[in-house]
Amino acid sequence: MTRVVLHDAALADGTSGSLRTGVSVAIEGGQIAWIRPNDSADTTGAEVIDAGGATIVPAMVDCHSHLTMQGGSHWIARADDPGPVLRQVARDNAKRLAHAGILWARDVGAPVKDGAPVSIAARDELKGKAGAPYIRVAGTWIAAKGYDFMDVSVDGPQLVTAAMAQLDLGADLVKLYMDAPGGVKDAPFGVDDVRAMVQAVHKRGARVAAHSGYLAGARVAAEAGVDSIEHGMELDEDIAITMRRNRVTLVSTLSVFASWETFARTTTIDRFAGSEGRERIAKRKEGAYASVAAAKRAGVTIATGSDFGGGSVRAGHLAWEVELLVDAGLEPHEALASATRNGGALYGVDYAGHLDEGQPADLVLVHGDPLSDPRALWRVWAVYQRGVRVA
Repeated sequence: MTRVVLHDAALADGTSGSLRTGVSVAIEGGQIAWIRPNDSADTTGAEVIDAGGATIVPAMVDCHSHLTMQGGSHWIARADDPGPVLRQVARDNAKRLAHAGILWARDVGAPVKDGAPVSIAARDELKGKAGAPYIRVAGTWIAAKGYDFMDVSVDGPQLVTAAMAQLDLGADLVKLYMDAPGGVKDAPFGVDDVRAMVQAVHKRGARVAAHSGYLAGARVAAEAGVDSIEHGMELDEDIAITMRRNRVTLVSTLSVFASWETFARTTTIDRFAGSEGRERIAKRKEGAYASVAAAKRAGVTIATGSDFGGGSVRAGHLAWEVELLVDAGLEPHEALASATRNGGALYGVDYAGHLDEGQPADLVLVHGDPLSDPRALWRVWAVYQRGVRVA
């Protein structure tokens, strides 16, 4: 059995603000055989890779993604593309993820074509393929009645039935849309109905991800005990405390706002380039950053996602989110943890986002120190998936 030794690297896994240097990592049988100081590394009979100057980090986890959609300033319109087009977009996006060191992704909403969310077939096609990320999908969005463009829109008492239908189609988790239609800031569903859905989903061994852009929806979602609040653009101290008590993870998507800000220069679309649009984006961005700060103060677990595809960001840009979490007040190692081990816990695989002996060798080598410069995560040099170099 071939043993590969990554020699003389640094190591950062999100557990500490201190970088470990002078480290060698052995990969054997697709697993991390050992992690040792250089002077204790046994390289006898091994293929030795000179990793000098690189930092080894866990493969990253994008907890909020939309594999079948391409992103960009017309991301909403792209949901209407034909099924075969969306399937090809998923293939292309999967490659981008792997090459960026993102080997785990939760798809939290896909268009429905021919009676089923496109993400389910895309996941099944990519499953087990070398160089493709591990994917869990939520089927399509479940929203309140009044959203004409949603494939599933229901009243509160129908939430359990709607969620079970998504799981019966083959979804791994359920995506609940906790914004009301028509720009109304009230919660679209009550606590009792959402809690009943969460309990039913949990009995099936699945989890609930709840989109939330406003306070009222976030409050209901937190009280009902969903597994994650996605975006969380408006959270106050009380909601954050409830999230902590009910073990609700915040999945940040700050790069959406940074993306929209670029569109003020690169597009003529009024919602981005017009003065009112820019002011609205700035206000929502301020609220989202304040939400991250509130979550941190309350001790809420923060994972992160790019919202690529279903939002404006492109696939493979999760490093942007890590940068912005540092801007929002997280320490660099906390931001790294949000994109690795915290994301892995929410994904539901114990070893996802970890670097531990005896576990699958899903790891990334980057140029630089992500604990002092999170931009290092953009500078991917090599990606190993179960011990095989895939990028």
